[in-house]
Amino acid sequence: MALEVDIRLVQPGFELKLAYDFSDQGITALFGASGAGKSSLLRVVAGLEPAARGRVVFGGEVWQDEQIFVPPHKRGVGYVFQDARLFSHLDVLGNLHFAARRSRSSQFDNVVQTLDLAPLLARRVDGLSGGERQRVAIGRTLLSDPRLLLMDEPLAALDHNRKADLLPYIARLPAAFGLPVLYVTHAVEEVARLAEQMVVLAGGRFLAAGGVGETLARLDISEASGKFEAGAVVRARVVAQDEKFMLTRLEVAGQPLSMPGSQVAMGEELWLRIRARDVALALERPVGVSIRNILGGVIVDITTEEHTAFAEVLLDIGEDQALRARITRASVAELGLVCGMRAYALVKSVSFDRRVLPKMV
Repeated sequence: MALEVDIRLVQPGFELKLAYDFSDQGITALFGASGAGKSSLLRVVAGLEPAARGRVVFGGEVWQDEQIFVPPHKRGVGYVFQDARLFSHLDVLGNLHFAARRSRSSQFDNVVQTLDLAPLLARRVDGLSGGERQRVAIGRTLLSDPRLLLMDEPLAALDHNRKADLLPYIARLPAAFGLPVLYVTHAVEEVARLAEQMVVLAGGRFLAAGGVGETLARLDISEASGKFEAGAVVRARVVAQDEKFMLTRLEVAGQPLSMPGSQVAMGEELWLRIRARDVALALERPVGVSIRNILGGVIVDITTEEHTAFAEVLLDIGEDQALRARITRASVAELGLVCGMRAYALVKSVSFDRRVLPKMV
């Protein structure tokens, strides 16, 4: 594993305690509600919390233990913050050259191409949009030639459209620069579109970890994901484009599914996020309804919220994939839902977020 962490950090009114070995490939999301300890963990890894106790090891190199504490500037970590922190008296080229000169980086052309910065080089930073500023900030960080990239909610200050514009750039960083990324967020949609692995924190403690699809489907992470945004990520394959009705036909766990037409190629693999609140359940396959997507499966878990009207049901749809449905406790009782029962998930096409699965290198 690239990064091994076993640490304890005590702050006024808060304690972070975590032991975990992080993946050395792709993007790993650190996910949880505000105050879960995500940013504190990033600061410990970066060496910005000298009060932390424990052990931090990267690539076999000890950064911190009882006798050793490697200072931040010697860890080879790149840190991208919520705000861009650019030099306002320099243009974009000047900001990038400042970082490249300090590290003697040979990555300048790769950074400019990967982040599409060429059209921005002559512009002053105070004339850039929020998304453009973050692209420049990421580029400047990469020009320090980091071995590990830490990103602390880099999209938090952006509106929906600018977030959507920046996501593809972030997604390609591990492959383009051959480095792992730890990405802090409390937004499910960012996890679903960027990460291969995720670690869920709650109250400064480890709650869950694993592949994005399997972890988001778990019923015990509602504390971190939020009941309104809770859901699952499933793998799908494009099987047809329906030009007449402007739909993209997909296959999920051997079952048909469709979504509004998208410019994706035949055979392409996608990840689709389906919110639990957008899933209804039936005991028989319904007919004569407007909902087009009906996926059969077996109920494997039911969690009831005794102090609310709601319950969550986990439905195994095959091929190690599952959907979550947020329904009322009354529905659970009236339908007689129990584990092991076969049921059908009714999903609206408009509830999908989608992205091409990254190719690991």
